Amino acid sequence: MLTSVDRLLLVRRVPIFQELRDDFVVRLASVMNELSYPANHSIFKQGEEGRSLYIIVSGKVKVHIGDTKLAEVDTGKYFGEMAVFDTQSRSASVTTLEACECLELTQEQLYDAIEETPEIAVNIIRELSRIIRKLNESISH
Repeated sequence: MLTSVDRLLLVRRVPIFQELRDDFVVRLASVMNELSYPANHSIFKQGEEGRSLYIIVSGKVKVHIGDTKLAEVDTGKYFGEMAVFDTQSRSASVTTLEACECLELTQEQLYDAIEETPEIAVNIIRELSRIIRKLNESISH
């Protein structure tokens, strides 16, 4: 079980939450679910409905499409953000490479937070733009 300080520090590391007031991040972190997964466990599969973003407390996962690994994500990083922002199915699968502890933020929790603190929407737009620019850069090289 994570302390409220541990939760605050983990959530604060996610780029979309970095510029928000501490009181808001504390509230958001307090409603997130703590989840545990064993090694080699499928957290979700490409094509499934998804409505959650995950922050890795400990462990490592791989993001993949079939056998093609797209990324490895480890402690302090996040994944699943696309599905929490739209209603589309998962664009890739995520499988644990080792035992993992995660915090889960659901779409409903995020939307409630945006309603309470609209500036989070600006942070989300910035982060998604950064991701798109990074992808464009990798394609052009």
